[in-house]
This record gives sequence, C-alpha cells and structure tokens, in this order.
Amino acid sequence: MEAVFAILVGLFFAAGIYLMLSRHIIRILLGVVLFGNAVNLLIFTNGRIIREVPPIIAEGLDVPATAVANPLPQALILTAIVISFSFFAFLLVLAYRAYQEIGTDDTDGMRVAEPADDGLPPMGY
Repeated sequence: MEAVFAILVGLFFAAGIYLMLSRHIIRILLGVVLFGNAVNLLIFTNGRIIREVPPIIAEGLDVPATAVANPLPQALILTAIVISFSFFAFLLVLAYRAYQEIGTDDTDGMRVAEPADDGLPPMGY
C-alpha cells in the first residue's frame, strides 16, 4: 500500500510542478493545490499506513503494550488541510480581482507595473 501512495505522491508532485510552470494564474493556483496535497500525502505515508489500535496507554503502563497508530502525522495533515484551503481561497480571490482589474489571467499580460514599451530586464550581469 505504501508503494502505491509513493507513486501517487510522485504523480501529484509532477503534476503540481507542471501546472505551476504555466503562464495562466488559474493553472498556477491548481498547481499549488496539487503540490500541497502531495506534501500532505507524503507526510501521511511517512507516518506509516497501518491499521492499529488507537494510541491509548492502559492504566498502570508507561508505554503502550502493543503497536499503536501514530497520531502526529494525522494531526499535522488536518492542520495543513485547513491552512492550505484558506490560503487557496485567498489566492483565488486575489487572482479574480487581478483578472477584473487587468482583464487577463496571463502572467505576461499582467506586467502593469512595468512600462509597455520597455524591453525585458537584463538577464545577467
């Protein structure tokens, strides 16, 4: 099962990076979402995907008597999901407002801070 998740994580990373290299804002945002999901799955896979008993220590023991599930990756992923969703919602609103103001979602067309008749900045020193 972990090998399947490892392949899925690799595909998510590849698709996320591919989309983030696009010139369109919506594709970049979807790439960020895929990249965040890939990181969440990576953390989940590192925490071992096994079905074990809950991490409850019996009375009178200092450590669990049997192997237990690790709750830390699950807690980290739950927190990351909430943060990434709010971050995505903010970026989506920001991209929509930029589209309303400028009229394009192409990043090359969004160069409003630079004069239109100037060339590109120097590529090296």
